[in-house]
Amino acid sequence: MKPERVRGCLIGGAIGDALGAPVEFDSLARIRATYGPGGIADLTDGLVTDDTQMTLFTVEGLIRGSVRTRERGHGDVPSTVRHAYLRWLDTQDHPGPPSGDALHRTGWLREQTWLYARRAPGNACLSGLRGHVAADSKGCGTVMRSAPFGLGPWPAGQAYEWAAECSQFTHGHPTATASAGALAAIVCHLVDDTTLENAVAATLPLVDDPATADALRAAVDLAHAGPPSADKVESLGEAWVAEEALAIGVYCAIAGRSFTEALVLAANHSGDSDSTAAICGNLLGAEGVRIPPAWIDRVEGRDTIERLADDFVNEMTRGGAPRDRYPGH
Repeated sequence: MKPERVRGCLIGGAIGDALGAPVEFDSLARIRATYGPGGIADLTDGLVTDDTQMTLFTVEGLIRGSVRTRERGHGDVPSTVRHAYLRWLDTQDHPGPPSGDALHRTGWLREQTWLYARRAPGNACLSGLRGHVAADSKGCGTVMRSAPFGLGPWPAGQAYEWAAECSQFTHGHPTATASAGALAAIVCHLVDDTTLENAVAATLPLVDDPATADALRAAVDLAHAGPPSADKVESLGEAWVAEEALAIGVYCAIAGRSFTEALVLAANHSGDSDSTAAICGNLLGAEGVRIPPAWIDRVEGRDTIERLADDFVNEMTRGGAPRDRYPGH
């Protein structure tokens, strides 16, 4: 396991989220009218959204799943991730860390007050965690949180399975399930030092949903069809649904010649700009692409993200995550 890839995936995703957040609901024409012909090209306030928040709680759930398995000889990773998502739900329902731990919603991550910002969280994520999962829901909220499943010392098939199962806590459509699993598997291959195109090719045999598979193939093909452009991004969709967000993130990560160029491409379109840029950042960070230090310094929650990444690496390599930070579920 390469600690810099874990950090890169999490920080890269947060930077993409922060870059795209100010223009998430804007048309491309409006983005260009506001920021110039090149669109938004730099972090404004560096603030992240529910995309990063839920990604961090995914990491916490994976750490707790490992701790439970190590201490008890068995564990249920999807269960610990679900409890982590309920702790995220607390951050959306309360102005600050609530008192009481009847449901074991404890631990240091829930105590980070900056996570209690409510920034347009997905309705499917909120309602699903409250017990109402729509069978036809396939929004991108199931994908934007799933990269961490690919960071651990397990095979891509396991990463796919866990991400797919955990997507069903909030989204009922099989395309949402497959897209979440696919992102996790692609990340898993990337941290093993393959290229993004090879990672997609290695993941496709795991994907049993035609819409997801077709979207991934379209993204790779488009990346070879001349110079990148916003028009090409928009030909893949608006990213409000899972497979479109995944495809745009993959396309931009392949087509961009640097971390900066790829994320700017991923943020400037008439759709879910923060999610596509976050997915793109996850992929590039996992691949080991250099992230501009100035962006790292300015993204919200950097200290928390890096601390969580280090705990994840310590737990997965040495069984050494601090027990007091990851109690119970």
